[in-house]
Amino acid sequence: MAQYPRFSQTSLDFSDSAVSDTASAPALADTDPKIPLCNGADMVDGGDAIPFDVVYAGQTCRAFAIRFDGKPQAYLNRCTHVAMEMDYQPNKFYDLTGQWLICATHGALYQPDTGRCAGGPCRGGLVKIQLSEFDGVVHWHTAYNLKALSF
Repeated sequence: MAQYPRFSQTSLDFSDSAVSDTASAPALADTDPKIPLCNGADMVDGGDAIPFDVVYAGQTCRAFAIRFDGKPQAYLNRCTHVAMEMDYQPNKFYDLTGQWLICATHGALYQPDTGRCAGGPCRGGLVKIQLSEFDGVVHWHTAYNLKALSF
């Protein structure tokens, strides 16, 4: 019988709106490019998000990075209820408590550390983008279906 590896929750989430919960994905190899995003000091717990553009499954999409409980997190800026951007004002994703990510259109709530649906009309979890932070810089990681936007 074949042995299958176990995957980390911090890996890129390949779920889509048909999936009922955030799924784990294969760990990224060291050869996968890491793209500098911002200085770590620019990300504050519960503060404004850092927006960036990616190519996800062949489509240009907006993404955002936030800090929650001291750790950087990133997701596609796309609600799972209706594929619309979620921020209620530019780069504003947290609810008033600073504990949930909220979709401005229909009020879906997501857990900031996992992207899982926490309430409201969401269908599955947000698409997670793996980040790493070293030498004071936050980097996002590409994957087979997640690439840097090229001009």
